[in-house]
Amino acid sequence: MSPPDHRLPPTDYRRYRRQTDRRLLMLVLGVLLIVGGGLIYLIYGQWALATGLLCLLPGAGVILLLWGLLSLLERWVKEE
Repeated sequence: MSPPDHRLPPTDYRRYRRQTDRRLLMLVLGVLLIVGGGLIYLIYGQWALATGLLCLLPGAGVILLLWGLLSLLERWVKEE
């Protein structure tokens, strides 16, 4: 009687890291906009939220821009 074959399929760590990076990006943006905006609304009111979003949205855009640039740089380096 031979022992059962318990080999696991190969793991794609690069794909897992990309998924984790995307999830962390969405988490950071969600915390920035939803939690930050919610706290501004609760503490200061709706007009302060409107003003706060004028700062929070460009901040989220900068985070997205940096993430995009780093992703492009990573792809460019892997091609060479």
